[in-house]
Amino acid sequence: MPHLPSPTVILLASVLKPLDDTRMFGKFGRTLSGRPDTTVHVAGRLAPPPHGAPANLHTHALLHGSRLSWARLQAQARYWALLGRLQPQLVVVHAPELLPLTLLWQALRPGRRFLYDVRENYALNIRTQQVYPAWLRGLLAGAVRALETLAARRASKVLLAERSYADELPFAQPAHTVVLENKYQPQPGEVLPAKPRQLPAPNEPLRLLYSGTISELNGVWEAIRFVQHLRTAWPLAHLTIIGTCQQPGLLERLQAAVAQAAGAVTLRGGAQLVPHAEIVAEIQRSDLGLLPYRPHPSSAHCIPTKLFEYLAHGLPLLFSPNPRWQQRVLLHEAGFAFDFAQPEYPPAAALATLSQRLYYPRGIPAEALWQSEAIKLEAVVDSIR
Repeated sequence: MPHLPSPTVILLASVLKPLDDTRMFGKFGRTLSGRPDTTVHVAGRLAPPPHGAPANLHTHALLHGSRLSWARLQAQARYWALLGRLQPQLVVVHAPELLPLTLLWQALRPGRRFLYDVRENYALNIRTQQVYPAWLRGLLAGAVRALETLAARRASKVLLAERSYADELPFAQPAHTVVLENKYQPQPGEVLPAKPRQLPAPNEPLRLLYSGTISELNGVWEAIRFVQHLRTAWPLAHLTIIGTCQQPGLLERLQAAVAQAAGAVTLRGGAQLVPHAEIVAEIQRSDLGLLPYRPHPSSAHCIPTKLFEYLAHGLPLLFSPNPRWQQRVLLHEAGFAFDFAQPEYPPAAALATLSQRLYYPRGIPAEALWQSEAIKLEAVVDSIR
């Protein structure tokens, strides 16, 4: 039986993740809202809440402006006010910048409980992704790691979105951590395909997909280069890029490249957040998913959320060589590794053999679905005293 009092109020919070975030709302929110006598509140960046949310799952906007604005400070004030107004029995923190106020909230009254959901190796990303000036990276990464270490000691549990974090993060003590991978949670009423897939013939339209965060590290330029190369043998190949780009300079160059692509590329989203339901609909319309990630320490040991999404929808895929990805993809005969970084791509005609293969001959892999992780999340909450 659950050890939290009943009725229970649970708050899930992040500053930058949108209110329809697939992990915070779609997975944690929907799972926990199914508990008896429980009300769940999701707080994050302003976005249209998904349709079909249960009556006991509510949303609150913490951030209304840009991620690089003074609105980030206002978000902290809104979070603190929300803690006071809701009086949650359990808080799940999905962003390190909310840890200081969460620790203060806990310290002010004994018995308050929170979980820390580690979605990235933040210190590693700060050091390696060159978002911040070189002189600041070490200081900022050290501060974040120290804050996470303190929070890990005070949290009821530390949740890890990647198995690799158990080895990478010194504060992830085995007895105190639970891995909850970003597997796919079907939309309400969604029926996943059950039959094996085959690509269209080279003389037919071929819909390629790049979804999620738009960035150079995630291989957006490689995706464009690939479709342009493929069109020499597959003339009706078309690439859809759907997602959000958080770098104005990159977005401007990308828009120019799309305009010059002679109809080979469509960009959806860009500066605007894209509701996840639209991304799912695009996955369902597509024939081939691309994961053209550039080699980088921040992603080398991670499983991208889009990999689970593509597997769950039976979407054939091409991915940058990565042993962790290859193990999952080849097991289900779901696609192939392809070196998007090679200076010269093989003749496009050779790639047309992709259409001759049968993908997902045994149907959708159950390991791509969130249900297994939902059981673990329920067990974590049940264990809280």
